[in-house]
Amino acid sequence: MRENNVEYKIFDSGIQVLKVTLGEGEAIYADTGHMIAKSSSVQMKTRMVGGLFSSLKRKMTGATFFVTELVGPGTVYLSNIFPGKIAHIPVQGKGILAISHSFLATEKGVKYDTKLTKLTVGKFGGEGYFLAKFHGSGNLFLHGYGDVITEELKEGEEMQIEATHLMAFEEGMKYGIKFVGGITSMLFAHEGLFFINIKGPGRVWIQSLNSSFLTSVFMKYLNGK
Repeated sequence: MRENNVEYKIFDSGIQVLKVTLGEGEAIYADTGHMIAKSSSVQMKTRMVGGLFSSLKRKMTGATFFVTELVGPGTVYLSNIFPGKIAHIPVQGKGILAISHSFLATEKGVKYDTKLTKLTVGKFGGEGYFLAKFHGSGNLFLHGYGDVITEELKEGEEMQIEATHLMAFEEGMKYGIKFVGGITSMLFAHEGLFFINIKGPGRVWIQSLNSSFLTSVFMKYLNGK
């Protein structure tokens, strides 16, 4: 598929691969550690996108300080680290807020920044929480753990999402932390913890697995359990 002069294709497999074909002088930014191959004609540079301040803010979210700029002509292959899906999100008008480690790549027309959000838990008050923010115009690619579900919430429609399964949502949606369930379900069914309550209108992207679960599975395997 070709949009904004950059051609891309997502290969559907256990660990999906994003193929990007760049014309002369066309460029994308990618998160470090995700490139698996490129044409020898593609120039690769490590950059601080947005300058020092934006790079420092990204570092505070747990994301990488530097990103990789890839300039065509040629082909680039990028992949997930864990088994999962790649979500293609056209950014136009509304910004996208996402968990920082979900970033895979974006066209240069999309600005990569961070946003300090205020999540509140009833009478317990709130705390600052950083999310990656993407705005501008162009194609954005995020990678999720497991399957990625896209929900289109109508005006006033609400959804409760377990915090580690929320991948991204459109800027401007109302959201906050809500305790769902009771003590019994929390202690014995491992449910009923704090959920993110998000209200439409707008799009939400949800991942079916989370990094904590995958880490625990791999640790059990490495320990021979």
